[in-house]
Amino acid sequence: MIRPVCRDTVLLSKPAEKATNADLQTARDLSETLLANAQRCVGMAANMIGVPKSIIAILPPGTKMPLVMLNPQIIAKSGEYDAEEGCLSLPGERPAKRYRVITVKWQDMSMRPQKRKFEGYTAQIIQHEIDHCQGILI
Repeated sequence: MIRPVCRDTVLLSKPAEKATNADLQTARDLSETLLANAQRCVGMAANMIGVPKSIIAILPPGTKMPLVMLNPQIIAKSGEYDAEEGCLSLPGERPAKRYRVITVKWQDMSMRPQKRKFEGYTAQIIQHEIDHCQGILI
């Protein structure tokens, strides 16, 4: 189900709770909402649809289907740089510290553990969405 985009900074500022099997419908809704907004954004976190759970969905460059991550955590990072980022939930752009290369562990839609290295723009998207899960407004 496509959900409205949350713009409530109080909700967006709260750290997300761990996602469980009970949150898989939220993950599907997040993926559908991202696809519906793909002309305007490349990633979303569950709190952006009003659900404070640690779930993100991203559209890496050159892909058509979202990569959904439950409980994503950055476990390694390198190559710090300064970025300017916009957000579907908030007007304007803001500065952010990012890393060119990150390694992330998460659970997939079957709740199986995953781990992978990401670089460049895809790494930046993931970092932005994980910030959302931590209640950091970008």
